[in-house]
Amino acid sequence: MLATIHSAAVNGLSALIVYLEIDCRQVPPNQAGPMFIMVGLPDNTVRESRMRVEAALQSTGVVLPHRMSYRVNLAPADVRKEGSGYDLPLAIAMMVSLEMLKPQGNLLERTLFVGELGFDGSLRPVKGALSIAIKARAEGYEHLIVPKVNEREAAVVNRLKVYGAENLQEVIGFLKDPGSLQPTVVNTREEFYAAQTSFPFDFADVKGQESVKRAFEIAAAGGHNLILIGSPGCGKSMMAKRLPSILPQLTLAESLETTQIHSVAGELGARTSLIAQRPFRSPHHTISDVALIGGGAVYKPGEISLAHNGVLFLDELPEFSRSALETLRQPLEDREITISRSKYTATLPCSFMLIASMNPCPCGYYGHPSGKCHCLPGQIQKYMNRISGPLLDRIDIQIMVSAVSVSDLAKAPKGESSAAIRARVVAARDIQTERFKDCKGIHCNAQMSRSHLEQFASLSPEASDILTRAMTRMGLSARAYDRILKVARTIADLDGSPDIESRHVKEAVQYRNLDRSDWGE
Repeated sequence: MLATIHSAAVNGLSALIVYLEIDCRQVPPNQAGPMFIMVGLPDNTVRESRMRVEAALQSTGVVLPHRMSYRVNLAPADVRKEGSGYDLPLAIAMMVSLEMLKPQGNLLERTLFVGELGFDGSLRPVKGALSIAIKARAEGYEHLIVPKVNEREAAVVNRLKVYGAENLQEVIGFLKDPGSLQPTVVNTREEFYAAQTSFPFDFADVKGQESVKRAFEIAAAGGHNLILIGSPGCGKSMMAKRLPSILPQLTLAESLETTQIHSVAGELGARTSLIAQRPFRSPHHTISDVALIGGGAVYKPGEISLAHNGVLFLDELPEFSRSALETLRQPLEDREITISRSKYTATLPCSFMLIASMNPCPCGYYGHPSGKCHCLPGQIQKYMNRISGPLLDRIDIQIMVSAVSVSDLAKAPKGESSAAIRARVVAARDIQTERFKDCKGIHCNAQMSRSHLEQFASLSPEASDILTRAMTRMGLSARAYDRILKVARTIADLDGSPDIESRHVKEAVQYRNLDRSDWGE
């Protein structure tokens, strides 16, 4: 008997419906033993599903007849099928085809199945359950059966009944009696907003470093990329980890998109519904190009996509490979990445804030008050040249971080809380939202092009003269001009000023330390 079960495959960030067709027939006595043929571009994981399915059925008490041939087709046949999520639909299809299971009414046509089976019949989690749920609703399905661990992420999709099952026996029971399982209900808004106010790190714990905290506030307010230059132990990483606590809260739309990416990557926590806080990704400097931007033989989102709507922190920036750093140039501009391979093409968003840290020289103590640095100027210049000009050009704020002495740490009062800083950041972002309401794809000052700068960041003659003299005196490069204007516009927004004044330009100029022509001399 021919049976068709509906499942889904994840391609990039989206999903497509997969029809699993199976024909089970008795093998005549004069022919060879049982056969199992699967077509439709299955990978090795999908081919191996036969062993898991047969063991799971036996553990559930289903005895398969002897000398049967199984022909399985995964349609559409021109799309490669990967992963273990086809175990559950294959098990159901085999039982229906063998007439060992007769679902109620047209329940099969209205239900989507996805899940990996263990030998004991238990259902194990799969990747991309949220994307599959979104596709199921778009295609008009009424029910979605997923492993229990995935039920909450899939249940955030409304107008779709999502059922989380612990094992194969529960799914069989549902097909016989739909009332045996209850749909999962998630109070999305209540849980989402409740989780946005608690952060593991707070700027209140940072004593001193007022100029650096000011730079973080400006970066958060304008969405600017930032690099910290300082000696070891001065607090660069410690402050970077606190940046998400002062960024504007995620909207529901941003949260849904971020959760989709983490779901496809298989990095969503067990029984998680929505990601409520902006991601903070901090890969090690030995990371490969593929792990950074995504791809691989089996597609997986990279760190830049996992940092979407959040922060990508690259500690010890010069220690990253040159090729890995250069792959960041295009995503930083386009805020999306397209991975093209022989077996697939996938496009994922990657709108993130780049925060980097580095030492000022190979030994780390150039410019340190103790005078410990023994690096030669050539060594310092070679170290700085590990970061290319085009990449540096995409970093708006460059600030030196000085170590705080032990005596100053003991006397310094507790710092300003992240909540207080975030209030100012949100007020500045509201100004930018109003400013760019008619500009497609522009949401903050860091995303402005040259035409936007001419429209929204014009300078008075006095401010323009100050900027010109500063660039000449400090030996700043021409590429720093637009970056200074963007930062000055953000400083003015934090100040509540509609115009960029001289003091805003003066402060913005201070954040171009790596553009100094005398660095390392």
